[in-house]
Amino acid sequence: MNNKKVLLINTHLTYPNWSEGQLNAAFQQKAKSFFLSKGFEVLETKVEEGYNVEEEVEKHLEADFIILQTPINWFGAPWIYKKYVDEVFNGGFHNETFLKSDGRTRENPDAQYGTGGKMTAKKFMVSCTWNAPKESFDDPGQYLYRGRSTEDALIHITSNYRFCGVEIVPDHNCFNIYKGGNNEAVLEEYPAHLEKVFKI
Repeated sequence: MNNKKVLLINTHLTYPNWSEGQLNAAFQQKAKSFFLSKGFEVLETKVEEGYNVEEEVEKHLEADFIILQTPINWFGAPWIYKKYVDEVFNGGFHNETFLKSDGRTRENPDAQYGTGGKMTAKKFMVSCTWNAPKESFDDPGQYLYRGRSTEDALIHITSNYRFCGVEIVPDHNCFNIYKGGNNEAVLEEYPAHLEKVFKI
């Protein structure tokens, strides 16, 4: 029997009559159904509905895989996710379960910054919904991102986990959600992406 656990974090923030969160909820549900079909125990958090910091720290410690489901609002996750990270990661730092230090010590000050994480057996992935089209990435001729990848654009999110020793797996993206993107097709292929990057 598979006793692995996955933590699904939905950080959508509702703006009535504009952004109700249905697409991000659909991706969250698709992931939940996929992992349940593989025998995983599914832990869930919807940040907008509130959370207990100690419980979130424990969920992170229990989970083998962690997935953040988020819209990209003004080039980042909604502000409630930054608050969540500050509170939960501080909790995991102060009790020395996420990491013990930034990797450096007085005895070894030249150790690489960010190598003190203790969650090295875990994997983290970001699943995003974007107004931006796919063509705006990985192309130096594009005005905004100038050749940068989605991995580059999401580094402010993934670095928190890498700092704690977690392996980052390739992100999943639903692009151009308002102006011609095929949201349903991307949703349907999501399980194939999960199977590939988590190797299950």
